[in-house]
Amino acid sequence: MKNLIKLIASFFYLGYAPVIPGTVASLAGLGLYFLFKDNIYSYTILLILLSALGFLVAGSAEKIFQEKDSRKIVIDEVAGLLLAFWGLRLEPVLLITGFFIFRALDAIKVYPANRLEKIDGSCGIMGDDLIAGLYTNIVLRIVTAIIAF
Repeated sequence: MKNLIKLIASFFYLGYAPVIPGTVASLAGLGLYFLFKDNIYSYTILLILLSALGFLVAGSAEKIFQEKDSRKIVIDEVAGLLLAFWGLRLEPVLLITGFFIFRALDAIKVYPANRLEKIDGSCGIMGDDLIAGLYTNIVLRIVTAIIAF
């Protein structure tokens, strides 16, 4: 069971990347965006599934790794990145911009993410990245609305 938790929490061991595992996992999320962007129903199911799996395993993984919000736990980055682009069909420039906005918001921890990350277990691990994803999605929607105007 520990190995399954590690597999899921590290998103197929991407969390074991020697440098910037969160960014590596976010890039995997970007790949999933490209695979599923043309079918909003499949994309939404994937987002819900990964988020639910993250909430189910992240807290246990934290105990296994014996480290609060271990860098090896990256399913939260994948789910957050998917939320950042949910419902959007973006040009490459906005995708790249959105990717960096998401990574910045994940690092900065804008309210309430800064509060959520202090919560122990899965809620703290998943919550701050989902907030970063939500904020990124809102920013991208505003930018695309301004561009379209």
